[in-house]
Amino acid sequence: MRARLVMLLVLALTLGLASCKSDASAPARGGIEFVPAAAMPDIAPWVASEVARADKDGKRILVYVGASWCEPCEIFHRAAEAGKLDAMLPKLRLLAFDSDRDHDALIRAGYGGDMIPLFAEARADGQASGRIIQGSVKGDAAITDLTPRINALLAPPQ
Repeated sequence: MRARLVMLLVLALTLGLASCKSDASAPARGGIEFVPAAAMPDIAPWVASEVARADKDGKRILVYVGASWCEPCEIFHRAAEAGKLDAMLPKLRLLAFDSDRDHDALIRAGYGGDMIPLFAEARADGQASGRIIQGSVKGDAAITDLTPRINALLAPPQ
């Protein structure tokens, strides 16, 4: 799975995402869509543009922070790519950041946390809203742990 993540990042850079353009995102099936973030010193402007694009596309958006060495991250990613979470998390677009590579930029935009995976709500200006979930259990139980928490995060604040 690490090799797949590296290949995905290389593909993203090859497609021009390094210049912060986001016209190439995947699947059109209506389920979870990962938009890999390129390395950048200030992520808030890119996140803000993605929030606006998601609104226009009728998608829900969250900032997602993971790492190739994070077992719950990998299990979630695999299940999402296989379409296993589409019914539970429809029309979800995840702006995918690497915890190791993007740590400082994430902190500056308010997306810091102590654990991964981290899912955070973004404001229209690209900064974190303060609504986050982080961490999960290992193994396949990560899916049953994360999906209701992500749905709660997607629900309007009470």
